[in-house]
Amino acid sequence: MSSSTALRDLQRDLENKANDLGKIQKDIAKNHQLRKKYTIQLGENELVLKELDLLEEDANVYKLIGPVLVKQDLAEANANVRKRIEYISAELKRLDATLQDMEEKQNSKREAIGKLQQRLQSIQAGKAKA
Repeated sequence: MSSSTALRDLQRDLENKANDLGKIQKDIAKNHQLRKKYTIQLGENELVLKELDLLEEDANVYKLIGPVLVKQDLAEANANVRKRIEYISAELKRLDATLQDMEEKQNSKREAIGKLQQRLQSIQAGKAKA
C-alpha cells in the first residue's frame, strides 16, 4: 500500500519536474530567438556607423520617421547610432547572463529527473521481485 503511494508520488513529482523542464526549454528557445534578433540589429547598426564614419562633415543625413525622410545633423545621427549599439550590446550581455542561468536550471532539472527515474526503477524492480 505505502509502496504504491510512494510510487504514485514519485511519478507525480517526475511529471511536475518534466513540465518544469519543458517550460525552461521554451524560455531558452525564446531567449535564443531574441538574441538572434538583437545580434542582427547590432550588425546593421555597426554597418550604419561605418557608413556614417565615411561621410564628410557637411554631408546630408536623413532619418526615416514613418513615411517621411527628415534631415538630421551628422553628429546627432552618429550619436544616436552609437547609443543604439551601446543599448543593444547591453541587452545581449543581459540575455547571455539569463541564458546561462536558464541552462544551469535546465541541467539541474535534468539531474533531478534522472535521479527520480532511477528511484522509480528501483522501486518497480523491487515490486517485480516481490
